[in-house]
Amino acid sequence: MKGKKLKFSKSWRFVSALVIALLLTFNFSWAATAAAKHYSDLQFAPLPEIKLPKYERFVLDNGLVVYLMEDHELPLVSGTALVRTGSRWEAGEKTGLADLVGSVMRTGGTLKHSPDELNEILEQRAASVETSMSEAAGSASFDSLSEDLETVFGLFAEVLREPAFAQEKLDFIKAQAKGGIARRNDNPSSIASRELRKLIYGQNSPYARTVEYATLDKVTREDLLKFYQEYFHPNNMILGIVGDFNAKKMRSLIQSQFGDWKPNSKIAKPQLPAVSPANLGGVFFVNQPQLTQSNILLGHLGGKFDSPDYAALDVMNGVLNGFGGRLFNEVRSRQGLAYSVYGMWSPRFDYPGMFIAGGQTRSDATVQFIKALQTEIKRLQTEKVTEKELKFAKESTLNSFVFNFQDPAQTLSRLMRYEYYGYPADFLFRYQKAVTTTKTADVKRVAQKYLKPENLVTLVVGNQTAIQPPLTELTAKVTPIDITIPAS
Repeated sequence: MKGKKLKFSKSWRFVSALVIALLLTFNFSWAATAAAKHYSDLQFAPLPEIKLPKYERFVLDNGLVVYLMEDHELPLVSGTALVRTGSRWEAGEKTGLADLVGSVMRTGGTLKHSPDELNEILEQRAASVETSMSEAAGSASFDSLSEDLETVFGLFAEVLREPAFAQEKLDFIKAQAKGGIARRNDNPSSIASRELRKLIYGQNSPYARTVEYATLDKVTREDLLKFYQEYFHPNNMILGIVGDFNAKKMRSLIQSQFGDWKPNSKIAKPQLPAVSPANLGGVFFVNQPQLTQSNILLGHLGGKFDSPDYAALDVMNGVLNGFGGRLFNEVRSRQGLAYSVYGMWSPRFDYPGMFIAGGQTRSDATVQFIKALQTEIKRLQTEKVTEKELKFAKESTLNSFVFNFQDPAQTLSRLMRYEYYGYPADFLFRYQKAVTTTKTADVKRVAQKYLKPENLVTLVVGNQTAIQPPLTELTAKVTPIDITIPAS
C-alpha cells in the first residue's frame, strides 16, 4: 500500500510539473503573439552607407590596365582578366567559334605545359585557372592560396599569353557542343528563351543566333588561333586582382609576367553590331504535344543601363515583379493562373536589352494568362502607382543594393566592368541616389515612354490541342515556329 502511494505521488508530481510547463508555454506563446506586429509595422534601422574598399589602378607601359585590391581576411588570392572581344564579333557561318576559343584556351594547355600537366599542377595546390567567352567579353581567371600565388599566377599568364589550342581538346569540346545541340529542345523554358531572342533581335543577330552542327564543323584550329591573335593583347585587357597579397610585390609579379608582352599598336575597337527589332508584335507558337502546361513569354526590345531613366525603370520593375508585385498579387494570387509569373525591364551595358514578361500556366489557362499579363502591363501606363507600391518597390530595390558589395572580389569585378563598358566608377552610387528620388509620376512616365504593349511579341511553347480556347482568341494569325534541329 505504501508502495502504491509512493508511485501515485511520483506520478502526480510529474503531471503537475507537466501542467505547469504547459501553462508557462501557453502564457509565453500568448504574450509573444500579443506582442507580435504585422510585418508592415516593423521598424528597421536605416541602411549603413556603403563605401568602396581601398584599391589602386595603374597601367603598364604595354597598355595593360591593372586593378589591385588587398583583402587579408583569408589566405587567398583571385584575379580576372577581361578581354575586349566576344561572340558577337565571330562570323555567322562559324557561330560557336568564340565559345570554342574560351574553352580550349584553358583545356588545350600551353606551349610549356600540356593539358594534363597544367591540371596536375593546379590540382596539387587546390588552385584553378579558367577561361570563358560571352557575347560581349572574354575572360580568364585564377584562384590560389597566397603561398602558391607565384606558381599559379605564372600558369595564368601562360594560358593568356601562350595557349596551345591542342587539336584533340578542340575535337573533344566540339563533340560536347554537338551533344548540347542534340539536347537543346529537351527543356521548354530554354526553347522559349532561345526563340524569343530570335523573334526580337532576329535569327541572324549575334545576340540571338544559335550554334548548329554545320557551324561547328566549319571551325578549325586555325580559326581559334586567328581569333585569339586578333583580340588577345595587353592593350586590349583589364586585369584585376584581389586578396591576401602585398601590393608592391604584386606589382613586381605582374611586371615580370606581363611587362614584356608586346602591345598591338594597330588594334582597333570593333564596331558594335546594329540592333533593330525583328518583329513588332505577333503571336508565335512552338508545338510540344507532350506538355501539360504552357511556357509563355512576351517581350520587345529594351534599352541600356546608361539610360537617364534606368533607376525609375528599375523601380517600375519592383512594382510589377517579385513577391508583392502586381503580377504576383493579381495573376498568381488573386486569379490563380500561375505558380510562376514575372515581368521586367532588362537592360544591357552597350546594346539594347529586352522587356520581358511571362511564366508557366496550365494549358487551358494559356489565353487567360496572356490577357492578364497584357492588362497589368497596360495598367502601369494608365493607373498611377500608389504611394504604398512605390515605397515597397523602392525599399526592395535599395535593400538589395547592399548585395552588390558582399565581398571585395565582387566590388572589384564591378569596377572593372564599368571601365570595360565605359561607365563611371561611381555609376552604382548614382543609380542608388536616383532610386531614392524616384516618384510615382516617374514610374508612370517611364512606363508610358518605354513600354510598347502594341509591339509585344507573344511566344507560347505548349500543347496545341490542349490550349483551349485556342491562341486565335488573341489574334487571327498565329505563326508556328519549327525548332527541328538541322542535321548538318
